[in-house]
Amino acid sequence: MLRLGLTGSIASGKSTVGRMLAELGVPLIAADDVVHELYRGAAVAPIEALFPGTTRNGEVDRAALSRTLVKAPGKLAALEAVVHPLVRARIRAFLDEAERHGAKLAVADIPLLFETGADYGLDAVLVVTAPEAAIRERALSRPGMSVEKLAAILARQMPQAEKRKRADYLIDTGASLDDTRRQVVDLVNRLGQGT
Repeated sequence: MLRLGLTGSIASGKSTVGRMLAELGVPLIAADDVVHELYRGAAVAPIEALFPGTTRNGEVDRAALSRTLVKAPGKLAALEAVVHPLVRARIRAFLDEAERHGAKLAVADIPLLFETGADYGLDAVLVVTAPEAAIRERALSRPGMSVEKLAAILARQMPQAEKRKRADYLIDTGASLDDTRRQVVDLVNRLGQGT
């Protein structure tokens, strides 16, 4: 089975490409969804121990955790040291399960795949890109997004040009949704994984 990582900058169209892959029957797991699960389960106790008062009713209170991290950004590494290994373990388990069920291709959507430098046991990486102007416009149209917040997010992310250099496969979402879908179908067929 081919274990494919899916990554890209904020608002590059990564989630759209992920949905298209799933619609084609490709097993897909999203790291962001895993984090949400963990914040209602296995990560609650260790996060409360590190950041007292950031959990409520057996769940991580994301707003409270965010406020704590804004006040003490140096503690982000401690949070990541708790959460990232749990995310990696869950992704590996998902990929192993997909292989046991006979999948020829499974995808792990990991926004900061290159930035974390973590080993997810992937065979190849698909990078989703878009023109910088489109990324900016898409991101700024999101609820709660500001120019300052976008700048902070982009500062944590590897530049698109570097991601493209590291990619095994590329999909450019700068044109229409139909064009993006065509690229996704072509990739799945090219990999011999079409359903």
